[in-house]
Amino acid sequence: MYRMIRTGSPRRSVTVAGIASSAKRLPASLKSLNEKCGGGLEAARTRPGFSGEAGQISVGSESAILIGLGDDAPTPNSLRIAGAKLVATLHTMGASAANIEVAGCLSGPLGKKPAIAAQAIAEGIVLANWCQETWRGTAAKGNAASGTLVLTSREGAARGGLRRGCILGDGSNEARRLGSTPPNIANPAWVARQARSMAKRLGMRCAVISAAKAKELGMGGLTAVGVGSSSPPCLIHLCWKPKSAKSSTRLAMVGKTITYDTGGYSLKISNGMKGMKYDMCGGAAVLGAMQAIATLKLPVEVHAVLPAAENMVSDRSYRPDDIIEMYNGVTVEVTNTDAEGRLVLADALAWTCKKVKPTHIIDIATLTGGVVVALGEWCSGLWCKDVGLRRALQDAGDACGEQVWRMPLWKEHRDFMRARHADIWNSGPKRDGHPIQGAAFLSYFVDADIPWAHVDIAGPATTDSATDLFAAGPTGCGARLLAETAATFVSG
Repeated sequence: MYRMIRTGSPRRSVTVAGIASSAKRLPASLKSLNEKCGGGLEAARTRPGFSGEAGQISVGSESAILIGLGDDAPTPNSLRIAGAKLVATLHTMGASAANIEVAGCLSGPLGKKPAIAAQAIAEGIVLANWCQETWRGTAAKGNAASGTLVLTSREGAARGGLRRGCILGDGSNEARRLGSTPPNIANPAWVARQARSMAKRLGMRCAVISAAKAKELGMGGLTAVGVGSSSPPCLIHLCWKPKSAKSSTRLAMVGKTITYDTGGYSLKISNGMKGMKYDMCGGAAVLGAMQAIATLKLPVEVHAVLPAAENMVSDRSYRPDDIIEMYNGVTVEVTNTDAEGRLVLADALAWTCKKVKPTHIIDIATLTGGVVVALGEWCSGLWCKDVGLRRALQDAGDACGEQVWRMPLWKEHRDFMRARHADIWNSGPKRDGHPIQGAAFLSYFVDADIPWAHVDIAGPATTDSATDLFAAGPTGCGARLLAETAATFVSG
């Protein structure tokens, strides 16, 4: 794999073009390119075994590659997978630059949208190239990442798409880096340092509310969840405020950042604790999105709020049957200390409504196992009553391949969370509507007049087995979804 992938203007590059499986000859749009490549594209087309099936790669020469586009009109998802397969071939060839030519190669809706096609290819290249190498030791197998790949195109729109795809892919990969960092390193203070470093590097503002201050402010949820750990909890606030915003939107993104989840006294058993470092993937997605938003310099104000805590067991830990008072005064009866994510999110949401005063608010979290049962690893659950915000998230999900599926949130669900000895409990007495219980609980901490969406990424946040796009581990799900959603508000 490459150490770095970026866009630029290289002197020499491998030409990469696409061809449909139904094509009997090179399209007219590729003939001049073929001549410049010394017949390499034609050699790739006629190479034995190459049929032009979607994602198939054929190397015609050291300067020419064809990507199969299949019979049907290619989609952004199919082009991402093609990009994923392409990057492995380019690295094997020792290529340092690739000239991605998509104009004239595509049919269907993308035929006149070279920027979107190029963006999808670049996203696939960047996502598939990533793996966690920070802890590569002396017994590691295979070669370490090496070299730089520069992407370019003859067409201006495609060049813009390649750049945008690299930035969004890098945002997802930043979320993967954060999420895969082991819990003996990634504690709340470490996450705060990552946020501060990002803010300094990209021209954002960052403030951190300490554990002592959070307690003083009445953040009972964040305080209770984090009190059992030797690593104190904190609330991280990151702000991207462009010099000239083109929108009156003030978007807030709140990400669950549980750096490790033992379950507390409702202890995870039978090896159920393994992989709980990924319980901060919501916060990681928000940070990845903020990196992309600031790098793209989106002209819209965006705030990131990360409640960071470690849910551990000690003589100070909170217990089932405890009653805690939250930032907005709502009292919560604790029935399950393993339903901790909603407690830290609740304080963060209430604080964000009061202090940030957003026009729209999205929270994102690996919140429930129930949503995995309902939707699997293929999409995230979405709870949102506001039509405009819901459409923005759905359109963004379709565009970037991080799809969301709308789930219900009715009065009956909210009433189900009413407790016996406090206002509400953090987990209902039965598992009925399990993923909805989390959303119903959180609804008590968002001002009714603020458009709000809850996104549960517990399914697609990680993958157990490698796919075309992702190595086994965190996928960075949510980073591109949030960045693309923010982009929809630029002209709003």
